[in-house]
Amino acid sequence: MAASLKAKIAEVFDEPGCDKNQGKSEKERKKGCTKQLSPGAAAGGCAFDGAKIALQPIVDVAHLVHGPIACEGNSWDNRHSFSSGADTYRTGFTTDINELDVVYGGEKRLFKSCREIIEKYDPPAIFVYQTCVTALIGDDIEAVCKRASEKFGKPVIPVNAPGFAGPKNLGNKLGAEALLDYVIGTEEPETTTQYDINIIGEYNLSGELWQIKPLLDALGIRILSCISGDGRYHEVASSHRAKVNMMVCSKSMINVATKMEKKYGIPYFEGSFYGIGDMSDTLRQISKLLVKQGADAELLDRTEALIAAEEKRAYERIQAYKPRLQGKRVLLITGGVKSWSVVAALQEAGMEIVGTSVKKSTKEDKERIKEIMGEDAHMIDDMSPREMYKMLKDARADIMLSGGRSQFVALKAKMPWLDINQERHYAYGGYEGMVTLVNEIDKALANPVWKAVRLPAPWDGAEMIPADTAPEMCMPQPVREAGIVAREHALNEGREAAAHAH
Repeated sequence: MAASLKAKIAEVFDEPGCDKNQGKSEKERKKGCTKQLSPGAAAGGCAFDGAKIALQPIVDVAHLVHGPIACEGNSWDNRHSFSSGADTYRTGFTTDINELDVVYGGEKRLFKSCREIIEKYDPPAIFVYQTCVTALIGDDIEAVCKRASEKFGKPVIPVNAPGFAGPKNLGNKLGAEALLDYVIGTEEPETTTQYDINIIGEYNLSGELWQIKPLLDALGIRILSCISGDGRYHEVASSHRAKVNMMVCSKSMINVATKMEKKYGIPYFEGSFYGIGDMSDTLRQISKLLVKQGADAELLDRTEALIAAEEKRAYERIQAYKPRLQGKRVLLITGGVKSWSVVAALQEAGMEIVGTSVKKSTKEDKERIKEIMGEDAHMIDDMSPREMYKMLKDARADIMLSGGRSQFVALKAKMPWLDINQERHYAYGGYEGMVTLVNEIDKALANPVWKAVRLPAPWDGAEMIPADTAPEMCMPQPVREAGIVAREHALNEGREAAAHAH
C-alpha cells in the first residue's frame, strides 16, 4: 500500500497542467513541488485534511474517516459548503480506532462500519479516508473497500491520503485521484446537451455556486456536475459526458481537468468567479469553448448582452459606496485566485490595495496581480504575524481581508477585519457577490466599535490610590462622584444620630 501511495504521489506531481512543472527536467518534475512535513508543519492542513475538504461537499455520500476520532473532529464541517438538498455529508462518520485496533489492525472495524452506514443511511456511495495511524499500522483500505463494494452492492471508494503524505494542496489532488480512479465515468447521465459543463474546484462556500448558476441558466448552460460543491454522486460519476470543464480555485484539482481532457477529450480553462471583470471573462470563455464544441454561435451574442446588463447593474450599486470608501487602504492576506480577482472590484469602489498575499498563488496568479496592480505591486510571500501587526498598527492599512487564523492580529491592532476565506458567512462569488463584499467592507469600516476600542482606558494615567477605594476608580466618573456624595451624606447622618443619642 505504501508503494502504491508513493507511486500515486509521483503521478500527481508529474502534472502537464502546471506551467512551472513543465519548465523542469524530467527528473526534477517527478520530485514534485512539496517537501515532507516536519512536526508542526501541518498547521495549515495536512494531506488528509485536503482530501476531506475537497470531497466532503459531495453532499449525498457518507464520508467515513478510518482513524482516531480526533482526525474526523479536526476536519469535519470546517467549511461553509452548503447543500440544496441532501445533508448526509453533515454527519461525521469515523471508525474511531483504539489501542487494540492499533495492535491487531482496524480492517474488520472498517468493514463493519461500512455495513452499519449502508443499513442506517443507505447512501449512493461511501468515501473512506485513510489517516496517518491506520496507514502506519498497514490497514489496506483498498482491499476492504473492494470487498465491501462486492458484499453490499454499493460503491465504497478508498481515498488514500494519510496526513503525513504532505500538505493540504497535495491532499486536494489525491482526493481528486480517487474520483478519477473509482468514480468519474462509471455511470451515464439521463440526458446530455451541447451546453453541458463541469465546474471543478468550486466548493459552494456560503452558497456561492447559487449566485453563478442563475447566470448560466439564463444562457441555457447546464452544470452537469460541480466537483465538488453541492455535488451528487451520480452527477460526478457521469461528468465525463460534459462538453467543457472549468477549473476554479487556482488549480487545486487540476489533475481532474487534465486527465479528463486526455481520456475523454473535454477541453478546459481556468477561470474565476471573484471580481466583476473576471466573472465576465469566465462567461465569455465558457461560451466560446461551448461554441467550438458544437453549440449554436448565437450563444456568444446572448452572453455579451447578459454581461453588459449585469456589469452595469453591479457597478451602479458599487458607486453608492465610493464616497465612503474612496482612498481606504486594504491589506489582502489570502491566496489563489482571490489574491488578484477581488482587487479590481475593490479598486472600482475607490479603495487602494497596499499589499496582497501570494503564499498559495501560482505563477499565473502573480502575473495577473502585476497586470491589475502594476509591476511594482506589493506581493507578500509569507508575512509573519509580527510584520502584519506592525503594518496595521502603523496605519498603513485601514482594513485587513484574510482568513480566520490571522483575524486576531487585526483585532490586537484594533483595526477592522473581514473574513474572506472559507469560513466566511457571506457569498462573494459572481456580480452579486462583489457588491456584497463591498457592502461588508463598508460596514466593517463604519462599525463604531473601532472608535471605542481605540479610546484610552479610564484608568490609564490615574494616580496610585489606596486599595480600599480602588474599585471606585473603575466606575464611570458620574457614578463615582454620586457614590462619594452618597457616602458623605450617610456619614453625616450617622454623626447626627450619635449626637442625639448622647
